[in-house]
Amino acid sequence: MKRALLYLFALLVLAALGVAAWKLAEERSFALTPSGEGTRVVTVPPGTGPHALAKLLADGGVVSDESRFYTHLHFFRRSASPKAGEYEFIGALNPDDVIGKLTRGEVKLYHFTTPEGLRVDEIAPLIGATGLCATSEFLRLARDPAQAKKLGVPGTSMEGFLFPDTYSFPRSAGCTGIMGAMVARFQQAWKDAQAQRLPGVKLNELQAVTLASIVEKETGQPEERPHVSCVFHNRLKQKMRLATDPTVIYAILLENDFKWDGKIHKTDLLRPHPYNTYKTEGLPPGPISNPGAAALAAALHPMKCNDLFFVSRNDHTTVFCPDYACHERNVQKWQIEFFRRKKG
Repeated sequence: MKRALLYLFALLVLAALGVAAWKLAEERSFALTPSGEGTRVVTVPPGTGPHALAKLLADGGVVSDESRFYTHLHFFRRSASPKAGEYEFIGALNPDDVIGKLTRGEVKLYHFTTPEGLRVDEIAPLIGATGLCATSEFLRLARDPAQAKKLGVPGTSMEGFLFPDTYSFPRSAGCTGIMGAMVARFQQAWKDAQAQRLPGVKLNELQAVTLASIVEKETGQPEERPHVSCVFHNRLKQKMRLATDPTVIYAILLENDFKWDGKIHKTDLLRPHPYNTYKTEGLPPGPISNPGAAALAAALHPMKCNDLFFVSRNDHTTVFCPDYACHERNVQKWQIEFFRRKKG
């Protein structure tokens, strides 16, 4: 009898070991087998436990079996700490690839690029297109003096202080997170530009960014920025009006809810407005665009020159002059005669 019981016990042990070995082999097979296809996006809310996580991933087509994934995570990857967020999974992945991505917090990122010289109303739609922040909400915040003060911007809006660059943000960033990062990037560029400031340049931050925004709009070639800056510095020193078209355009935009027919009319040049530098002396009240690093540096470190005028050659380059007679000749050659020949 005793021998029979021992024999039965041995059979049970062997059976249990066999089942355990089979389960382990099944688990290993599951752990090593990639599953899923295409692109899947899954959002993991804060506080999601292993059961709920397994269901989310199975429902999203990221893992092949909810129960097996839970077992793998709970018993074999117990030390893993998946993080909340929005995740993008591409192609077939094995469970450990999935867990690794969640544990490292490699959330889905949304990208956008803002070129140098765009205005706030041109930047907002680029951000809106990512789906991270509504265009209207970004515009509202960008034009809110309280938000500007909160982020340490010296002006009454974000115009001029949203640094042009390529950005990547998770969905959780929101409007304020995006705006804060762009201003922080500006502040670093401003610090770098400050290191290049010439001793004779006394412009404060708002004035320098305003000048940089004009230089950005007036420059066809990057290497011409310090020369264009020199012209405006010389005009400011001699109490001459800046008389620059981009500021007139900005005045028109402000007066017409940022709508413009693309033409500067004589009435626009004659209309008194703080941003019309044909009628108002000195710099306008604030930036007219968001300048890049080179324009910021040029505003604080203009090249040395005697020029007071410049005109486009219509090929994205500029010709400069120290006096009005020279300027008139260039206007005749590069504006009047050039377009006359083009029409003929």
